[in-house]
Amino acid sequence: MPLPFDWLAPDWPAPSNVKSCVTTVSGGLSQGPYASFNLGDHVGDDKMAVAHNRQFLAQQLHCQPTWLEQVHGTAVADAVTHMRCTADASITQQKGIACCVMTADCLPVLFCDQQGTQVAAAHAGWRGLAGGMLEQTVKQFTTAPDQLMAWLGPAISQAAFEVGLQVRDAFMSQHLEAEQAFVPSVNQGKWMADLYQLARIRLASCGVHQVYGGGECTYYDQRFYSYRRNSVTGRFASLIWLD
Repeated sequence: MPLPFDWLAPDWPAPSNVKSCVTTVSGGLSQGPYASFNLGDHVGDDKMAVAHNRQFLAQQLHCQPTWLEQVHGTAVADAVTHMRCTADASITQQKGIACCVMTADCLPVLFCDQQGTQVAAAHAGWRGLAGGMLEQTVKQFTTAPDQLMAWLGPAISQAAFEVGLQVRDAFMSQHLEAEQAFVPSVNQGKWMADLYQLARIRLASCGVHQVYGGGECTYYDQRFYSYRRNSVTGRFASLIWLD
């Protein structure tokens, strides 16, 4: 499926009827710090520009995105019956409905089963990861975890993600191997956290071992919005749907 501008097509062995896409900053009407393809309607951007960007996205991908009110929680919504609800993940078996999450440093994770009958998208910053966002999403699938695959979308890399000791402790209290995902910062009492590795640890712990992606950094790659880099900024979307 050809994508406009420099949008990304995830590179993973998903079934042929499973479609996915990650937008970038390119292609929209937003101005100023939101330039130009901002899809977040909660960040101070012009509402008409965001509405246009969202409409253009649906037209280009030939699907209907499910827009969520994300709150760094662990709720998983049905993408068909709970559009525009408060949740940080959605799941569906219906064709043409795209599970969609918006991010600007947090980790977007796309899921599908090997048979291509069900897809999901989850928004996982460190709070969502520590709270069990990925595990809750996996539980919603009707197939076994070892029949699922996941793709880790663009997020802030370890080199740019400094956190406090409480974040490290939150993960290590649940999985001792999470220690591998933290290295000491140059700033005393701080740590550099690897969201990608933390996600892989947690996915493996619930039986998902087919994990792909994890090679982009929103902070250093100007194609993506980054809250840590710019503070006032837009949001890009990671979407997955059944064709």
